[in-house]
Amino acid sequence: MLPAQYATPAAVVLAIGGLLTCFVGYRLFRFVLGLTGFIVGAMVSAQIMGPTHTWTLVLAALIGGIVGAVLMIAAYFIGVGLVGAGLAALALNLLWRAFGHADPPTIVLVLVCVLGALGALSIVRYVAIFGTALLGSWTFIVGALALAGDKAATSAASGGVVMGFYPLDPVPSNMWIMAGWFVLALLGALAQFATTSRSAGKKKAQKS
Repeated sequence: MLPAQYATPAAVVLAIGGLLTCFVGYRLFRFVLGLTGFIVGAMVSAQIMGPTHTWTLVLAALIGGIVGAVLMIAAYFIGVGLVGAGLAALALNLLWRAFGHADPPTIVLVLVCVLGALGALSIVRYVAIFGTALLGSWTFIVGALALAGDKAATSAASGGVVMGFYPLDPVPSNMWIMAGWFVLALLGALAQFATTSRSAGKKKAQKS
């Protein structure tokens, strides 16, 4: 976990990176993959290091982040597949909980993730847009809540709990967060579709 004095800068990075990812994620997809890999690598490195000297922890987080970013960019198509698998897992969990169950069976989750990854590779543009919109909107919300002083978001922003970065808690007190997440994601996806459609139209016009 990053020291407390680094929680605010981390939250700022998450908020700004989240907005970029949400609204221009497809056009900057490789950058988004790199940013995601950096964040995940830094958080995993901070978890592995545990309590230690501040500069040692920061250095380990930077090295882990750089390694994660390089691996994610190099594995472009793997990244697309992971986005599809993540979206499929998200949909399955929401559907499963809608019927009053806690968590789906592991074998069902694995099969759905595999199908989601295969489907993502066949419709890269759509998956990239929806995936980056969902990822970016939630990242922004976590960063914004951390800046507002929310303890759980601050812990997530500083790398306290890696999986706590994407909690799916359906309790009523958190429903406004979930609603805000999906509304912002929808706006981001619509903005991305609009901008990429205009870009595609300009390219066709130039060719003709």
